[in-house]
Amino acid sequence: MKVLLIFNKEPYDGTDVTWNGLRLANQLHEDNHEVRIFIMNDAVDLVRDINVDNQTYDQDLVSILNNLIEKGVEIKACGTCMSRCGIYKNKPYILGVDKSTMKDLSNWVTSSDRVINL
Repeated sequence: MKVLLIFNKEPYDGTDVTWNGLRLANQLHEDNHEVRIFIMNDAVDLVRDINVDNQTYDQDLVSILNNLIEKGVEIKACGTCMSRCGIYKNKPYILGVDKSTMKDLSNWVTSSDRVINL
């Protein structure tokens, strides 16, 4: 099964939405499903190539994301959101995350068996 997870929220917003979404992505991958992740809106700060020391949050979301990249999970991030959204506007994305477009997202949505919006 092909599963697309779309992340929209600021990663360290005081909730567990992003953490649980990443945990779900990992479990789906371990269950041998094809997992793809699209990052947009304020969630783009999750994949910025910066070192954020967030002492108010007990989970290292970037490490979890990097682990997914190492496992081969394909991750794309909205190119327009890079300059418009998040706290760290215009900062580049980390290695393993492709700068992407709405066309790419549209293709992923229509070719997925399940789409989860977080």
